[in-house]
Amino acid sequence: MIVVIGQFRLPVERMVEARPAMARVMLATRAEAGCVQYNYAEDLLDPGLIRVSEVWDSREQLTAHLATPHMAQWVHERAGLGLSERAITVYAADEGKVL
Repeated sequence: MIVVIGQFRLPVERMVEARPAMARVMLATRAEAGCVQYNYAEDLLDPGLIRVSEVWDSREQLTAHLATPHMAQWVHERAGLGLSERAITVYAADEGKVL
């Protein structure tokens, strides 16, 4: 399993415009082979801060995801929206344990 955790920031005044673009990439990504979870969530205490969490069956599937047309479109859209402070980390993980 591959776990991706991170965050990025969008200007608060661009969030209304950003939400449909984020929803499109989430829906397209969730339909990909190997995608277990793919989530963006705005921090309730820090508007404009978007938390990222992803789970993939394999690193190869994550790599394939990064090469998809919808990700290329999202990279272009997010630059135009003023995305900043992007910090994303990839981890290899076991199957996990329910707490």
